[in-house]
Amino acid sequence: MDLWNLPTLDLAKRLLGMELIHKNRDGLTSGIIVETEAYLGPEDRAAHSFGNRRTPRTEVMFHEAGTIYTYFIYGMHVCFNIVTGPLDKPEAILIRAIQPVKGIEIMKERRDGVKKEVQLTNGPGKLSKSMGFSLEHSGQKIDTCGIRIKEKIEIQPHEIESGPRIGIQYAEEAVYFPYRFWIKNNPYVSR
Repeated sequence: MDLWNLPTLDLAKRLLGMELIHKNRDGLTSGIIVETEAYLGPEDRAAHSFGNRRTPRTEVMFHEAGTIYTYFIYGMHVCFNIVTGPLDKPEAILIRAIQPVKGIEIMKERRDGVKKEVQLTNGPGKLSKSMGFSLEHSGQKIDTCGIRIKEKIEIQPHEIESGPRIGIQYAEEAVYFPYRFWIKNNPYVSR
């Protein structure tokens, strides 16, 4: 099955339990994806591409599925997203949290000595810093820049919770869409 051909909401759930891996000059880091958020493009007020908005930042969202979309929030945190949906239909999935698997010492160094493993990657900015993701990754394809995703743990539907997305108070009715998915009772989920 080609993962990137799945509808965005289905893919956001399917990514749960998969291993996100990044290998660069520092070494290899990885973690099990435990929380995602889906953004459904032009019709979704919470999406950066709402109304087919094309800017230098959002242009990558119009690329083919499997393209990486990174951006800054609050002027200091990188968020790691994967473009989904067909070409020119700008949808994406934010990877909100992972459970560390490999390279935990590297993650701790990147996060300035955070002691508790659970605090390394339990939020989108934290996981990006721990994994070494940057704005330079935006526009690159998964599997071509040292970043890949592989099958790890099969998560059953009854193990998945869903609810509203976080940090989108500006998005009117879209604030309430249950497009955030997480593995039930996983301590690494952001909230």
